[in-house]
Amino acid sequence: MFVSRKFLQPLDRVALTLILVLSVLIGLLLLQGDGVAPQVRDFSWDGKAIGAEDTAFILNFSRPMDTKSVEENLQLDPPLPGKISWAGRRMAYTLLTPAPYGNSYQFNLHGAKDRLSVAENSPKVIQPFSSNFRTRDRAFVYLGVEGDEQGRLILYNLSQQRKTILTPRDLVVVDFKPYSDGQKVLFSATERTNSQDLLSSQIYTVTTGINSDSGTKITQSFLGLRLPFGATANPEPPGKIDLILDNKDYQNLKFDLSADGQKIVVQRVNQQNPGEFGLWLLQENEKPQQLNSQPGGDFTITPDSASVAVAQGEGVGILPLQADAEKPLDFLPEYGTVLNFSRDGAQATMVKFNSDYTRSLFLVTSQGEPQELLRTTGSIKSCQFDPLRQNLYCLLTQLLEKEEYEEQPYLVAIDLKTGNQKPLVILPDQRDVQMSLAPDGLAVLFDQVVATTDVVNPAVDVPRTSGGEAIATSRLWLLPLLSPASSPQPTQMQPEQLPLPGFHPRWLP
Repeated sequence: MFVSRKFLQPLDRVALTLILVLSVLIGLLLLQGDGVAPQVRDFSWDGKAIGAEDTAFILNFSRPMDTKSVEENLQLDPPLPGKISWAGRRMAYTLLTPAPYGNSYQFNLHGAKDRLSVAENSPKVIQPFSSNFRTRDRAFVYLGVEGDEQGRLILYNLSQQRKTILTPRDLVVVDFKPYSDGQKVLFSATERTNSQDLLSSQIYTVTTGINSDSGTKITQSFLGLRLPFGATANPEPPGKIDLILDNKDYQNLKFDLSADGQKIVVQRVNQQNPGEFGLWLLQENEKPQQLNSQPGGDFTITPDSASVAVAQGEGVGILPLQADAEKPLDFLPEYGTVLNFSRDGAQATMVKFNSDYTRSLFLVTSQGEPQELLRTTGSIKSCQFDPLRQNLYCLLTQLLEKEEYEEQPYLVAIDLKTGNQKPLVILPDQRDVQMSLAPDGLAVLFDQVVATTDVVNPAVDVPRTSGGEAIATSRLWLLPLLSPASSPQPTQMQPEQLPLPGFHPRWLP
């Protein structure tokens, strides 16, 4: 059927013209092939500040790549050893060790080729790609001990050599735990005029001003997942205080913060009825709820943020973090307390109190038999897993052979494969010593507390140890560790005294 041009409308003529032009262009492209160079569409760490929990970055390409050419041309400066895996157009680079904190990195990819062009013997080179990322600053928080800093929470940024006082003068901080993103710190404190009464503490949060825009957390926010309890998408200026739990009806004792930042567990006792003593669960935008559990001692929230391990009488109970739960998930009668969990929750360190008045440190895993790591007549104060779970860093004491009872504290690294112990440093004789392992596993902080000699009338607002002793002064020490991936046994340098009078140091994650 013939259609005369006089029956075509102007719009029809335009459409026919466009169809003819596009057909010619498509034909030319088919004849010439794809001339567009492959490119990197997304780099998951682009411009981010990553932490120890960020173990791998992802590269998304515009087309399937020749994997060998990508792997040969990928450059990281400074180098970060890792292994590569592929899934279609996506490449994952998994670090063998955590990236050291306080560093900036340059990522470059030049000269890589796509798979199809290599197969056709006409390789097309990728568009050059460069990016930068960094690790979080080396920073820790501690309690001040002298002058106007007494009893106040202080942030020290080692990377920037900058100190920031976080809490006001009218509060004396008793204990604290940083959030996993480092943007806030959860702490308990008493009014300075009533600082001797450790049972009158209330629980607060304070902002640090730290920006921790890691690749993992940015991705979570895009997926619509919740931010940690009390955290914000953009960091607030340091020193912003929020009251989380008051002490009107209950005394607040110990507390712990879940790894996801969504839950807080507090040990509380009724002001009017001291027999009402137990654990309470706090969640954002919900009223505090009492957990259905028997009174216990020390407790630790498990890494999955779903349960809590509590010392109960002759064993350790694992309780679900649900107010209406009727039964514990598990009970471990062999152990007296849980010291710590590995980050993935697959391992835990527990203490067993033996009938011969010694204490044993056990490594308990989700699979396999428990392993006794050591037995001592002294105390096992704390233990922390290194990021690779190769070594366990412990703060121990040994009983000295003297007429009076005296314990000598020391730091030790325990190889979890062989069980070998390597003493790192002997600490000054003191009852209340604290240690903290850096998130990248490259340093240990510890304090050196000197108790006041005026035991009769110490100042009302003087800082105190966890045992209630008044502190005269204290110094912080930094012990650098060198633990390359090729050598699982750590080596240490000499401890360095920091010019910071304070105690109870804890690294920011």
